[in-house]
Amino acid sequence: MNPSQAAPGSQASLREANRLRVLEALRDQGAMTQVEIAGFTGLSPATVSNMVKELDTSGAVELEPSIRNGRRAVLVSLATGSTLIAGIAFGDRDVRVALGTSPRDIIGRQRMPLPADHAADEGMDRASRLLLDLVEKAGKTMADVRAVGVGIPAPVDSVSGQVGSESILPGWRGVAVAAEMQGRIQAPVAVDNTSNLAALGELRCGVLQGVQHGVYIKLSYGVGAGLILDGDLFRGAAGTAGEIGHLTIDENGPVCRCGNRGCLETYIGARGLLDALASSHGPLSLRDVITRALDGDPGCRRVLEDAGRHLGVAVAGLVNLLNPEVIVLGGQLSRVGSIILSPMRASLERCAIPSAAASVVLRESELEMDADVVGALVSAAALLPAGAGVLATAVSIS
Repeated sequence: MNPSQAAPGSQASLREANRLRVLEALRDQGAMTQVEIAGFTGLSPATVSNMVKELDTSGAVELEPSIRNGRRAVLVSLATGSTLIAGIAFGDRDVRVALGTSPRDIIGRQRMPLPADHAADEGMDRASRLLLDLVEKAGKTMADVRAVGVGIPAPVDSVSGQVGSESILPGWRGVAVAAEMQGRIQAPVAVDNTSNLAALGELRCGVLQGVQHGVYIKLSYGVGAGLILDGDLFRGAAGTAGEIGHLTIDENGPVCRCGNRGCLETYIGARGLLDALASSHGPLSLRDVITRALDGDPGCRRVLEDAGRHLGVAVAGLVNLLNPEVIVLGGQLSRVGSIILSPMRASLERCAIPSAAASVVLRESELEMDADVVGALVSAAALLPAGAGVLATAVSIS
């Protein structure tokens, strides 16, 4: 297997963070010169100049000649005529919303916690309020939001458009999310599984760009995968492809929430990890486990290393079956890096066909925790009619 390459995400993430800082400064302060933007954001004049050029090219900002202190200057402002799209990603414990002029140009984002096993109405109401707040902060109206992509951490039946599992996200079972959200937002809505959207985000804007066959694995409270085949997202016959968390790795193992025994999720999902630590560490959150593992706690490191070994067994099956070029790890647990990655690699090398294992590269997510939100923006952009500016031509999905 090819060694895990140092993810270029650090430089790319810094670049995206700088772009966001410029956009947020313009949103909060109104039109400014590049010198004023540099002073407000703390970025260097050269960095601001590069960011403004990129944002101008993408249509996210407008440039207008002006006079400042008796000298010619160029005022930079948010593009008033830009079509807006929104991305909404629901998690087991939160909802994140982003507003942008394209998947690469996010002008605002917000997050709100959600209770475990929340009802669909509660989640959608909170997401709608967050989106309205972002739109108002941008000086726009909801009529400017032309399309919305929504991610759900559960199987989404592509035929009925409903959440298709009684045990995974039970408060959403049978809900036609696209229709419900469209009624709240009054804009076209596309719905997909969050792992699929994360894979799509990385494919169009992240580490999977140019990859023909790849897999994105989301490690969080649960485990899911997004599959890229022949350069496009593969959803399967009914939209439920990629449910790696419910691959059986021990038919005599613990009972999973899906009703089967020995699913991968029972070994690497949050519930299994926290149960394994309960007797020695007491009640912890998933964030606690990650923080303590990074700080060197031997118990937390051990359960995450065990999780990595189990993950490697399941991923070896994917490698044997699909022979991908790249496997990307994302989600909260990916923050622990080599603690999970090293034992995962060892299991993969042991269990996969040698030629398949030798050709796959393991990478960390370039978009990090924003991958599913960016993917939601990509799916929203694909809903725009032809001729709706740069958005309609910048991205496309099957």
